[in-house]
Amino acid sequence: MGMISEFKEFAAGGNLVDMAVGFVMGGAFATVASSFVNDVFMPALAPLMGGIDIGNMKHVIAPAQFDANGVETLAESAIRYGAFLNAVLSFLIVALVMFMVVKATMKLKKAQEEAEAPPPANEVLLAEIRDLLKK
Repeated sequence: MGMISEFKEFAAGGNLVDMAVGFVMGGAFATVASSFVNDVFMPALAPLMGGIDIGNMKHVIAPAQFDANGVETLAESAIRYGAFLNAVLSFLIVALVMFMVVKATMKLKKAQEEAEAPPPANEVLLAEIRDLLKK
């Protein structure tokens, strides 16, 4: 029963909802980053690469085979390293944005903790002594 009650406390505490929202937002952002890389960044980079679309780069191991009618009988076997490079670039963009979000969140949390922290007890005592001496 301990595990069930712990899960109820976890779910009721909002942690589960926060985590679910984080997953949904992360997935949506990953889709945006992937679209940016595939639809904006790589096509803009293609003219600099002599018109080569990096996303379509591949090393063909075995070409496709066709019969006499031109119907494909055996699919091409290829290493699609261009698609892999796109995925790596998308990952790096998502990782960079997540790093910036976490860094900003930690900075805000630290500033909030510093603003809310009461003064140390020795400072309060010294202020009281000072005020008594003024009287």
